[in-house]
Parts: sequence; C-alpha cells; structure tokens
Amino acid sequence: QVQLVESGGGLVQAGGSLRLSCVASGRTFSTYTMGWFRQAPGKEREFVAARTWGGSTYYTDSVKGRFTIARDNAKNTVYLQMASLKPEDTAVYYCAARPPYYSGSYSASDGYPNWGQGTQVTVSS
Repeated sequence: QVQLVESGGGLVQAGGSLRLSCVASGRTFSTYTMGWFRQAPGKEREFVAARTWGGSTYYTDSVKGRFTIARDNAKNTVYLQMASLKPEDTAVYYCAARPPYYSGSYSASDGYPNWGQGTQVTVSS
C-alpha cells in the first residue's frame, strides 16, 4: 500500500497563494493517479483535482484557473499550487492515490484506496 504525507498548509489572506506537497512511498508511484480532496467543517469531502500517470488533469469547477496539480516523479511528490485563494477554500486538504486498474470517475473518493492524514488550509478575509 502507498503511504502519503501532506504538508504546506497554513494561514493565508484572501487573494494569496499556497503550495501543498504530498510525498508518496513505493516504487509504483509513477503508475498511480494522484488526487486532492478537501473537507470543510460541517461539509462532505469534495474532489479538488487529479493527475493521471499519463499527465491528464482534472479539476472541480470552483478551482479551475486558480489551482494547478503537478507531480515530480524523481521526488515521489505531487503538488497542489493554489492561487487567488478565497475564504471558501478553507478546509482540510487530503492527498490520495488511485491504482491504474481502478475505473470510474476520477472525482469519486471511493476510487482512491490510499490517503494522507490531511493538512489544514485557512484563508482569511
């Protein structure tokens, strides 16, 4: 099983930027789809972004044009670059890994068997 550790969360003012990192263990990292999800207080976990091993990317509508997902296979790391942050982006952000044999929507959390512990992002007004 892939182990994931997120970092980079913190407090930032609205309009600012932040970059989250997720370090993955295991030699099969490059074959996995990597995703980011978030959960705000009192709300369900929602899909944010994903990147396949082949380089295809997917974003939820609310972050398109503001967030970018990228990966560095040499460092076994996936990033979420967040810009133009809004207070509604405040949430715990989770990194997740999806094996290549899974099917279905990349936005479905049940398709990702591997999860990090989460990192808090707080955006002030």
